[in-house]
Amino acid sequence: MAKSGTDLARMREMNQLSVLWALRGNPPSTVTELAGRTGLSRPAADVLVQQLVAEGWAEVEEPGASSTVGRPARRYRFFRAGAGHVLGIDVVGVHKVLVMLCDLEGNLVGSLRRPVDPKAGLTERLASVDQTIDDVLGEAGMVAADVWAVTVGVTGPVDENGRTSIATQLPGWVAADPVAHLRARFTCPIQVENDCKLAAVAERWKGVAQDADDIVYLLAGLRTGAGLIIDGTLRRGFGGAAGEIGALKAVRWLNAPQHLASCAGVPAGAKPGEAAAWVFRAAREGDSAAKTAVQRYIRDLAIGVAALVLTLDPQIVVYGGGFSRSADLVLEPLRRELAKHCLRVPELRASTLRDEGVALGGLRVALDQVDDRLLGGQLAAPVAPQFS
Repeated sequence: MAKSGTDLARMREMNQLSVLWALRGNPPSTVTELAGRTGLSRPAADVLVQQLVAEGWAEVEEPGASSTVGRPARRYRFFRAGAGHVLGIDVVGVHKVLVMLCDLEGNLVGSLRRPVDPKAGLTERLASVDQTIDDVLGEAGMVAADVWAVTVGVTGPVDENGRTSIATQLPGWVAADPVAHLRARFTCPIQVENDCKLAAVAERWKGVAQDADDIVYLLAGLRTGAGLIIDGTLRRGFGGAAGEIGALKAVRWLNAPQHLASCAGVPAGAKPGEAAAWVFRAAREGDSAAKTAVQRYIRDLAIGVAALVLTLDPQIVVYGGGFSRSADLVLEPLRRELAKHCLRVPELRASTLRDEGVALGGLRVALDQVDDRLLGGQLAAPVAPQFS
């Protein structure tokens, strides 16, 4: 059966998209290289990339002076990286708000961390978010219309409206509606996601799990949580609660950090985070009580990790969160504990993203939003996608 004009036009559009994807995230490429990445013939790739140049999606990189004999091959690069930008916002930490801004290629353009009073109420914290956004955009010489997607990281399961009904460590946050709040200034897509899930995305994008498609991200700190990536896809679950295994008391994640807080010798009046840091430091120096507290923490931590490993059989478990600074004390004992319970112990790696993982994951999810809306099914004009 002969193909209709509509079929041929659609095929051409899909081929053009494949060339665009071959340009994004890669150094300037020749037509031959684009043909190799897309599986298209060289003449077809040449015609399609020329059309992308004409439509403003790609540009030619003129060859510089060279001693190479003959005319150098013309190279093309993705041109619209600076046409739009996305925001990743972390409001999880009680002590800070972190906002990061990047272009459509994921190149970081701006980042600002603003301290927040841990006792700050909802209104004050949202005002800090607003001010931080204003400062980041202002420093980059941009306005809200230059932002093509926003992702906000929060604690707890997130429903389809971007809200969480579970109380968090942030005072008054259960009443927050981040999407409605940000909609007052942004017309682009706005998404709210759980912090552990965003941190897992960040590890696969910019962190220690870039070579893996099956990942368990472990948020280890005063609160313990997990983010799951299976077959390269973030798993949210039907109601957004995938990975919330710590809610099961038998897993012992809820009380595991208490072994550190209640350790003998912790300075009087130390806050929980300070107490944990003291215990890890004392254990590293050989203090017997601190070493015992760390061992008990790891033993309880391992129960939930083992349950996830047995269920998902990941390639990598990433140890992240605030306690990842003490991974040198945790990973090997954790590996031994997992060996007692698991049929196969995955590789354990310590995160190197520190406290930027949630915001970085927000950037990646926001970029995916742009890709889905702008490049997912048809090659729309290179302008900001609007909320619908």
